Amino acid sequence: MSNILAILVSAILSDNYVLAKFLGICPFLGVSKKLDSAVGMSVAVTFVMLIATAATWPIQMYLLNPNGLDYLQTIVFILVIASLVQLVETFLKKFIPPLHKALGIYLPLITTNCAVLGVAILNVEEYPDNFLAALVNSLGAGMGFLLAMVIFAGIRSKVERANVPDFLKGLPVTLVSAAITSLAFMGFQGMGG
Repeated sequence: MSNILAILVSAILSDNYVLAKFLGICPFLGVSKKLDSAVGMSVAVTFVMLIATAATWPIQMYLLNPNGLDYLQTIVFILVIASLVQLVETFLKKFIPPLHKALGIYLPLITTNCAVLGVAILNVEEYPDNFLAALVNSLGAGMGFLLAMVIFAGIRSKVERANVPDFLKGLPVTLVSAAITSLAFMGFQGMGG
Protein backbone atom coordinates (compact mmCIF):
# COMPACT_ATOMS: atom_id res chain seq x y z
CA MET A 1 0.00 0.00 0.00
CA SER A 2 2.82 2.41 0.83
CA ASN A 3 4.35 1.71 -2.60
CA ILE A 4 1.08 2.69 -4.31
CA LEU A 5 0.89 5.89 -2.24
CA ALA A 6 4.52 6.67 -3.13
CA ILE A 7 3.73 6.24 -6.84
CA LEU A 8 0.76 8.61 -6.52
CA VAL A 9 2.62 11.33 -4.62
CA SER A 10 5.65 11.02 -6.89
CA ALA A 11 3.55 11.43 -10.04
CA ILE A 12 1.87 14.52 -8.57
CA LEU A 13 4.94 16.28 -7.22
CA SER A 14 8.47 15.08 -7.92
CA ASP A 15 7.80 13.42 -11.29
CA ASN A 16 5.14 15.91 -12.39
CA TYR A 17 4.69 15.27 -16.10
CA VAL A 18 4.27 18.97 -16.94
CA LEU A 19 6.73 20.71 -14.62
CA ALA A 20 9.42 18.04 -14.20
CA LYS A 21 9.18 15.95 -17.37
CA PHE A 22 7.96 18.83 -19.59
CA LEU A 23 5.18 16.88 -21.29
CA GLY A 24 1.88 18.56 -22.13
CA ILE A 25 3.27 22.07 -22.42
CA CYS A 26 0.86 23.13 -25.22
CA PRO A 27 -2.32 22.96 -23.11
CA PHE A 28 -0.34 24.11 -20.07
CA LEU A 29 0.46 27.39 -21.80
CA GLY A 30 -2.68 27.62 -23.92
CA VAL A 31 -5.49 26.83 -21.49
CA SER A 32 -4.07 28.17 -18.23
CA LYS A 33 -5.30 31.75 -18.74
CA LYS A 34 -8.56 31.11 -16.88
CA LEU A 35 -9.02 28.88 -13.86
CA ASP A 36 -12.27 27.26 -14.97
CA SER A 37 -10.92 26.20 -18.38
CA ALA A 38 -7.66 25.03 -16.75
CA VAL A 39 -9.61 22.81 -14.35
CA GLY A 40 -11.91 21.54 -17.11
CA MET A 41 -8.98 20.67 -19.35
CA SER A 42 -7.18 18.97 -16.47
CA VAL A 43 -10.18 16.83 -15.58
CA ALA A 44 -10.55 15.82 -19.25
CA VAL A 45 -6.83 14.99 -19.50
CA THR A 46 -6.93 13.02 -16.23
CA PHE A 47 -9.93 11.03 -17.44
CA VAL A 48 -8.26 10.29 -20.78
CA MET A 49 -4.98 9.31 -19.05
CA LEU A 50 -6.78 6.86 -16.76
CA ILE A 51 -8.92 5.30 -19.45
CA ALA A 52 -6.00 5.24 -21.90
CA THR A 53 -3.85 3.35 -19.41
CA ALA A 54 -6.72 1.00 -18.62
CA ALA A 55 -7.00 0.23 -22.35
CA THR A 56 -3.38 0.39 -23.57
CA TRP A 57 -1.65 -1.51 -20.73
CA PRO A 58 -3.58 -4.76 -21.37
CA ILE A 59 -3.25 -4.31 -25.14
CA GLN A 60 0.53 -3.99 -24.75
CA MET A 61 0.93 -6.84 -22.25
CA TYR A 62 -1.53 -9.36 -23.67
CA LEU A 63 -1.63 -8.60 -27.38
CA LEU A 64 1.39 -6.68 -28.67
CA ASN A 65 4.22 -8.14 -26.55
CA PRO A 66 3.25 -11.86 -26.79
CA ASN A 67 2.81 -11.62 -30.57
CA GLY A 68 6.02 -9.66 -31.23
CA LEU A 69 4.03 -6.60 -32.31
CA ASP A 70 5.46 -4.17 -29.76
CA TYR A 71 6.79 -2.04 -32.64
CA LEU A 72 3.14 -1.03 -33.25
CA GLN A 73 2.87 0.46 -29.76
CA THR A 74 2.82 4.14 -30.74
CA ILE A 75 0.29 3.70 -33.54
CA VAL A 76 -2.03 1.55 -31.42
CA PHE A 77 -1.78 3.88 -28.42
CA ILE A 78 -2.54 6.97 -30.51
CA LEU A 79 -5.57 5.26 -32.05
CA VAL A 80 -6.88 4.29 -28.61
CA ILE A 81 -6.26 7.80 -27.23
CA ALA A 82 -7.88 9.44 -30.26
CA SER A 83 -10.99 7.30 -29.78
CA LEU A 84 -11.17 8.19 -26.10
CA VAL A 85 -10.77 11.91 -26.82
CA GLN A 86 -13.61 11.73 -29.33
CA LEU A 87 -15.75 10.13 -26.62
CA VAL A 88 -14.87 12.89 -24.12
CA GLU A 89 -15.46 15.62 -26.71
CA THR A 90 -18.87 14.22 -27.63
CA PHE A 91 -19.81 13.99 -23.94
CA LEU A 92 -18.74 17.57 -23.21
CA LYS A 93 -20.43 18.94 -26.33
CA LYS A 94 -23.72 17.29 -25.35
CA PHE A 95 -23.74 17.70 -21.56
CA ILE A 96 -21.37 20.62 -20.74
CA PRO A 97 -21.41 22.98 -23.78
CA PRO A 98 -19.81 25.97 -21.98
CA LEU A 99 -16.77 23.88 -21.04
CA HIS A 100 -16.63 22.43 -24.55
CA LYS A 101 -16.60 25.97 -25.96
CA ALA A 102 -14.03 27.20 -23.40
CA LEU A 103 -11.62 24.38 -24.23
CA GLY A 104 -12.02 25.03 -27.95
CA ILE A 105 -9.20 23.67 -30.10
CA TYR A 106 -7.31 22.36 -27.08
CA LEU A 107 -9.79 19.54 -26.47
CA PRO A 108 -9.08 17.69 -29.75
CA LEU A 109 -5.39 18.37 -29.12
CA ILE A 110 -5.54 15.98 -26.14
CA THR A 111 -5.21 13.30 -28.83
CA THR A 112 -1.71 14.51 -29.63
CA ASN A 113 -0.91 15.66 -26.08
CA CYS A 114 2.46 14.15 -25.39
CA ALA A 115 1.62 13.90 -21.67
CA VAL A 116 -1.23 11.48 -22.37
CA LEU A 117 0.84 9.38 -24.77
CA GLY A 118 3.90 9.67 -22.53
CA VAL A 119 2.01 8.39 -19.48
CA ALA A 120 0.61 5.45 -21.44
CA ILE A 121 4.03 4.47 -22.81
CA LEU A 122 5.92 5.02 -19.55
CA ASN A 123 3.34 2.97 -17.64
CA VAL A 124 3.97 -0.14 -19.73
CA GLU A 125 7.73 0.38 -19.40
CA GLU A 126 7.86 1.21 -15.67
CA TYR A 127 5.07 -1.08 -14.44
CA PRO A 128 5.00 -4.11 -16.78
CA ASP A 129 3.93 -6.45 -13.96
CA ASN A 130 1.58 -4.17 -12.01
CA PHE A 131 -1.61 -2.91 -13.64
CA LEU A 132 -2.76 -1.19 -10.44
CA ALA A 133 0.52 0.74 -10.17
CA ALA A 134 0.12 1.86 -13.80
CA LEU A 135 -3.41 3.11 -13.09
CA VAL A 136 -2.28 4.90 -9.92
CA ASN A 137 0.57 6.52 -11.84
CA SER A 138 -1.94 7.72 -14.45
CA LEU A 139 -4.18 9.15 -11.75
CA GLY A 140 -1.20 10.88 -10.14
CA ALA A 141 -0.05 12.22 -13.50
CA GLY A 142 -3.52 13.66 -14.09
CA MET A 143 -3.66 15.14 -10.60
CA GLY A 144 -0.19 16.61 -11.15
CA PHE A 145 -1.40 18.07 -14.45
CA LEU A 146 -4.36 19.59 -12.59
CA LEU A 147 -2.11 20.98 -9.87
CA ALA A 148 0.27 22.51 -12.40
CA MET A 149 -2.61 24.03 -14.39
CA VAL A 150 -4.34 25.52 -11.32
CA ILE A 151 -1.13 26.95 -9.89
CA PHE A 152 -0.12 28.40 -13.24
CA ALA A 153 -3.60 29.86 -13.86
CA GLY A 154 -3.25 31.68 -10.53
CA ILE A 155 0.23 32.88 -11.40
CA ARG A 156 -0.89 34.10 -14.83
CA SER A 157 -3.79 36.05 -13.34
CA LYS A 158 -1.37 37.80 -10.95
CA VAL A 159 1.15 38.48 -13.72
CA GLU A 160 -1.54 40.00 -15.96
CA ARG A 161 -2.30 42.58 -13.25
CA ALA A 162 1.37 43.26 -12.55
CA ASN A 163 3.36 46.13 -13.96
CA VAL A 164 5.54 44.19 -16.40
CA PRO A 165 8.10 45.92 -18.65
CA ASP A 166 6.95 46.15 -22.27
CA PHE A 167 9.65 43.80 -23.59
CA LEU A 168 8.43 41.03 -21.25
CA LYS A 169 4.67 41.38 -21.84
CA GLY A 170 2.80 38.42 -23.29
CA LEU A 171 4.62 35.20 -24.05
CA PRO A 172 8.02 36.15 -22.56
CA VAL A 173 6.67 36.73 -19.04
CA THR A 174 4.51 33.60 -19.39
CA LEU A 175 7.58 31.50 -20.21
CA VAL A 176 9.60 33.04 -17.37
CA SER A 177 6.72 32.32 -14.98
CA ALA A 178 6.50 28.73 -16.24
CA ALA A 179 10.24 28.27 -15.73
CA ILE A 180 10.12 29.55 -12.16
CA THR A 181 7.09 27.34 -11.40
CA SER A 182 8.97 24.37 -12.84
CA LEU A 183 12.01 25.14 -10.69
CA ALA A 184 9.78 25.16 -7.60
CA PHE A 185 8.51 21.66 -8.43
CA MET A 186 12.05 20.41 -9.04
CA GLY A 187 12.62 20.95 -5.32
CA PHE A 188 10.37 17.93 -4.66
CA GLN A 189 12.76 15.61 -6.50
CA GLY A 190 15.08 15.33 -3.52
CA MET A 191 12.26 14.11 -1.27
CA GLY A 192 11.97 10.60 -2.75
CA GLY A 193 14.96 9.14 -0.98
